[in-house]
Order: sequence, then C-alpha cells, then structure tokens
Amino acid sequence: MEKTKLSGIERELVLQYLIDGNVPVTITPVENSSAESDGKIHPLNSAVFPVALNAGQISVLKEGIILLKNPPKTVSAFLDKEVKVEFYFNRVGLFFITRLKAVSAGSALVIPAEINRIQDVEVQQKYDFSAVLHYAVQDGSIQEFSCVPAQGFQLFSRPVWSSISLENQKKAKEYLELFVSSAKETGKAGNGIQLVNVCRYVAEEQPEVFEAVQGRVKPFDILFVNHERIVLGFRKNEAVQLSAGCEYDITMKFSLKSTPSITRDIAVSCRADFVYSDSDGTKFCADCSYTKLQEEDCRFLYEKATSLLFI
Repeated sequence: MEKTKLSGIERELVLQYLIDGNVPVTITPVENSSAESDGKIHPLNSAVFPVALNAGQISVLKEGIILLKNPPKTVSAFLDKEVKVEFYFNRVGLFFITRLKAVSAGSALVIPAEINRIQDVEVQQKYDFSAVLHYAVQDGSIQEFSCVPAQGFQLFSRPVWSSISLENQKKAKEYLELFVSSAKETGKAGNGIQLVNVCRYVAEEQPEVFEAVQGRVKPFDILFVNHERIVLGFRKNEAVQLSAGCEYDITMKFSLKSTPSITRDIAVSCRADFVYSDSDGTKFCADCSYTKLQEEDCRFLYEKATSLLFI
C-alpha cells in the first residue's frame, strides 16, 4: 500500500510552509469517521461544496493553529464539525482532518499530528463515444488531448432548457442573452441550439477538486456534437488553451457495439468560431464548426444526432 502519512520531519516542513503564508486551502465538512464501519473519511451526504480560503483569509501560528480571518458566511455552518482541510505543498496534494472551533478571534483549526497525502484514484470509465484533440505546440510537435462526454450531459440529442437545474436557470439565462448577442454579430452559431449546453456548463458550480498532483492536464469535456459542430468545455489551463478563429484536428471515436473491438473513427478539422467563458474567466466553451468532414461521416453524425435518415 502506498505510504500516505507524512513523517515527522515532513510534517515540520509543511507546517513551516503554512506559517510562511500564501497557501490557499479548502475546507469541507465530513461525516464522523468513527461511526463508519470501513474506517474511511466520508463527505457529508448533503450537497455541501468545499469552501475555498485564499492566503489572505488565514493566518497560521507557530503552535500549529490556523486562524480564519473574515471567512465566507458558509463557514459558520461548519463550526464544531470535523472538516477536511486540503492544500498543495510543492504541487503535492495534502489533507488533514480536524474540528473547526469558535475562538475569541473568530474561528480556528488546529493542525493535527497526522497530515496525509491525497491518494491517486484511477477511475475506469467506459464511453461509447470519445475524441482526441490534436494540438500543435510552439516547438512544432503535435500533442494529443483526450475529450470525454461531460458528466450529466446527454449527447446526440437536442438540448433542452429543462436540463439546467432550477437554481442555475437565472444565471444561465443571463449568459444566454450575452452569447446570443455575440453569435448574431457573426452569424456563425448555426441554429444556436448548442448554446443551451454552453450556458449550462458555465452556470453550474464546479468546485476545484484537490488531487494527488497539482496542475495535471484534464480531458476536455464534450458538451455537444452533431453533423455540423462540436463544443468542448474546459477550465483555464496554461498547458492548452483553445482560441477563437484557430483550427484544430479532432478524431472522434465510436464504439458501435457492446464489444470494444467494433469501432469507428471519424477524423475532422474544425474552427473555433467562438470561445465563451463564465464571468470569472475560469470555465470556457469552444464552439467549433467543421471545416473538413467526409460526406459518409457527415451522414453518420447526422443520423446519430437526429435519428433521421440523411437524404
């Protein structure tokens, strides 16, 4: 089993790192681990998002106590509860479990003796559709990036507004008005039906998930695809950034039967007509139209997306 608990010397280095400052952390309430039969730490069953605290909102004392300064109001709900505190040290994801306590200065977290590394979790997922983006980098080489269906999005079907949760529909409508206005100026958005999924993607809360290693390039999210265009979602990342007006090559991969040996690959070239983003500039959607697509592949995509014969 991979060693996850930091040694005493490692803990002292991390503690000094926290004291020196400029370390953002997130805190999330957890179930009481002693009540769990498997001995693991479990997030609360209710939908509670992690609360991110920047370096200016915390102060770490040499005694190993984290004082919270002007934390978000949501933190008050965590008082007297066990919480999971996560942060990065030299790009390595670390966490510890402690209790959020009320003190005269506000609220505080005591750093326990045990600090652990966040473990790598290999998720095996099977898709009947995925893609590979071929991306030209500055040295002239071609890098390949995975593209997978966005979680919860139905591809190859007409997007409907009701797929957006009620609590996000107001925000999504504001984005829709903005994006439609931009699309009308160029007339390159087709019938615009893909904008439903674009607005859903940028409006939904997507809290940062701490991982074993910071800064890994994640797959692009496939938000929409038909015989005319493909829409890719992604977070801000210095390694790869899709830009409006640029062309990209994509290989789509389909499993036609339950057995993975029966597949179909479709190679397309496309241009990013628009790159939409949320108001924070952290989530992006590249709305791409095909510039090169074989007729038989166009027929296949049309019939897949519409369930109608291509005539």
